[in-house]
Amino acid sequence: MQADLNVILPEIILSVYAMAALLVVAYTGKDKFAGFLTWVTAGLFVVLALWIGVNGDGARSAFDGMFYDDGFSRFAKIVILVSAAAVLLMGQEYMQRRDILRFEYPLLIALATVGMMVMVSAGDLMVLYMGLELQSLSLYVVASLRRDSSKSTEAGLKYFVLGALSSGLLLYGASLTYGFAGTTLFSGILQAAEGQAPIGLLLGLVFVISGLAFKVSAVPFHMWTPDVYEGAPTPITAFFATAPKVAAMALFARVVHDAYGGVVGDWQQVVALLSVLSMFLGAIAAIGQRDIKRLMAYSSIAHMGYALMGLAAGSLFGVQAMLEYMVIYVTMNIGAFAFILTLERDGQPVTDIDSLNMYSRTHPGRALAMLVLMFSLAGVPPMLGFFGKIFVLKAAFDAGLAWLAIAGVIASVIAAFYYLRIVYFMYFGEEREPLGAGRSPVLWVFLMVPAAIMVVGIVNFFGIEGVAEAAAASLVK
Repeated sequence: MQADLNVILPEIILSVYAMAALLVVAYTGKDKFAGFLTWVTAGLFVVLALWIGVNGDGARSAFDGMFYDDGFSRFAKIVILVSAAAVLLMGQEYMQRRDILRFEYPLLIALATVGMMVMVSAGDLMVLYMGLELQSLSLYVVASLRRDSSKSTEAGLKYFVLGALSSGLLLYGASLTYGFAGTTLFSGILQAAEGQAPIGLLLGLVFVISGLAFKVSAVPFHMWTPDVYEGAPTPITAFFATAPKVAAMALFARVVHDAYGGVVGDWQQVVALLSVLSMFLGAIAAIGQRDIKRLMAYSSIAHMGYALMGLAAGSLFGVQAMLEYMVIYVTMNIGAFAFILTLERDGQPVTDIDSLNMYSRTHPGRALAMLVLMFSLAGVPPMLGFFGKIFVLKAAFDAGLAWLAIAGVIASVIAAFYYLRIVYFMYFGEEREPLGAGRSPVLWVFLMVPAAIMVVGIVNFFGIEGVAEAAAASLVK
């Protein structure tokens, strides 16, 4: 038991912190500690990320194989913790100025992060479901945090209803899998699915994939994404676009390789279909958007399609490419949402794309940083985003999915239009009333640093390539 607890110690520490902080603030004045709690929570995330990175070595399991601590889970946890910390720090001043920063916010984010950490280490369908629901229930609440806004309330309600549907699909798939495999352990399912899997097990796989596809906003399970991105407060939208996406993609990879690794040819077709549908819907539906948060929602759907392309390869290099792509994607989104958080007029947030007309004239530095990020999101060389797409395209091509790689290139060309349109408005649009200048040094840092990474990172990818390869090797055996 002691060895098992040592394996899940980071999750225990974060859970105890969240519950202890909840008890303390409930009896000592509540929201006056919200800003302080936000910084403390972000600091704890960073400390845990460093601890996991420094102390992690080899592969361990706990509770008879129900929980894994290996290179793959540690890589995903570090990305989740760092991105969650970044988003908490980015949004703290924004939420405080608009009087929507509540003490529950950082604690719900902490509990959601615990759920994500459990998800990526799951070795059993029951553990998978517990982690997924802990994450989801916390996110339903933060989506509707702005209680006086009908859009925010609608966002939370839609997320909850569709999330319940996805949980039902996942549970039905898990029950079918258990019925045919006789176990909920991934290792046992892998043995049962080896070679010619029973039709019931394959049906279970399809339902499990459907439930997981909702969590990564893959088409046709994307319905909640644009409304939630638009309705939720912008810092919370930034969180939805980063850490939960990494957790869901890592869980997706964990399930298909650890539990269904013996029938790659069967799930490969389903994942490839999800990938191509997501890429094209995200590329085409965003063209008509006038709200930059809705545009980023469709951008997120498209980018999950590219990440799924790497997963569809069903190979070690495919998982490596997916991990690298997710790190680059999260970095780009942190920068893009830091920029969106600076947009305001008369103290009120602005998300209308038309308001960016001639933005470069009044804010040349921010406009240049956003230009770099948009070019990277579009996959324009030599930005880091271009290399992220090259990796997943190569993985698909090497796996014999040349049609999927070609579809990815076409979708990328279509999507470039709406990224470049933002750049066009900033530099060549019609003269409009200038936007205000938010002077938050935190937002300035989180805008400029990701933009710099997109340019400087092409030298050696900051060593991520080797780490991602080792993480992928610990999963794909």
